Amino acid sequence: MDRFDVIADYLKTLLQYLLPHHPLSRLVGLVARCRLPLVKNLLIDGFRHLYRIDMEPAENPDPHGYPDFNSFFTRALRPQARPLAAAREAIISPVDGCISQAGTCHDGRLLQAKGRYYTLTQLLGSSRRAAMFDGGSYATIYLSPRDYHRIHMPLAGRLLEMTHIPGRLFSVSPSATRVIPGLFARNERVVCLFESAAGPMALILVGAIFVASIETRWAGVVTSPSNRAASSKDYRGDPEAPRFERGAEMGRFNMGSTVILLFGPDRVAWGGRCREGKRVQMGQQLGVLLREPTTSAENEE
Repeated sequence: MDRFDVIADYLKTLLQYLLPHHPLSRLVGLVARCRLPLVKNLLIDGFRHLYRIDMEPAENPDPHGYPDFNSFFTRALRPQARPLAAAREAIISPVDGCISQAGTCHDGRLLQAKGRYYTLTQLLGSSRRAAMFDGGSYATIYLSPRDYHRIHMPLAGRLLEMTHIPGRLFSVSPSATRVIPGLFARNERVVCLFESAAGPMALILVGAIFVASIETRWAGVVTSPSNRAASSKDYRGDPEAPRFERGAEMGRFNMGSTVILLFGPDRVAWGGRCREGKRVQMGQQLGVLLREPTTSAENEE
């Protein structure tokens, strides 16, 4: 990038420091759930044309057949629209999006963008959780407005812990990630820790400006613009802890954002599709499972 590109990125994000993130997101949430036909159809049609949305893969291809804009935005796809990678050891993409960064966590740090890092402890809100993934593998996937916004399991897993960490709602666009320090560790997020065939596996659902809420299948709406309180629930030892097969839907974004996927050291190897700038679809293979874990995340302290 030349200095003019850098200046442009800073100018794009400067206003965000002044914006009232949560009130704006609350307003967007209200509008997105408006069920007046004239309003919701106008929003849907404008969005479809602006982002050239292809309705063919949708379970309901009629754009006006949705009760509100949010239902359209989080629309389900036909099962055959996103086939899962066949290999038994395959780790699949949890979402449609673009690989922002992928690699190995060195000294507890992850790469946000060229020259910018943040720490696992900052991201996960806990040194205990961070220790599980230090030296492990990570992949950051950005969902643009035109992408499918449901989140699926990269591997089969059992939920161990869910933590909601309140924060800002900066944009997570590529220009913002290049200039806002510690962006993913500053934004509101939901940390979902699973036990999987690869040992500890974390899916971090990162909020962004205009994201009206983040939902999970087991808890419903976890975040909303009016909910800024931190919360955590431990499912260890709970016989009713949610379990999901690989490819099963585990959550969704009500408006777009970013998912960060974490594994422990020497558990997975990313493939050629999992590299910066590559477009991926849910179900495509990102990497492979290297070996079965020798310890359980249930026993991590």
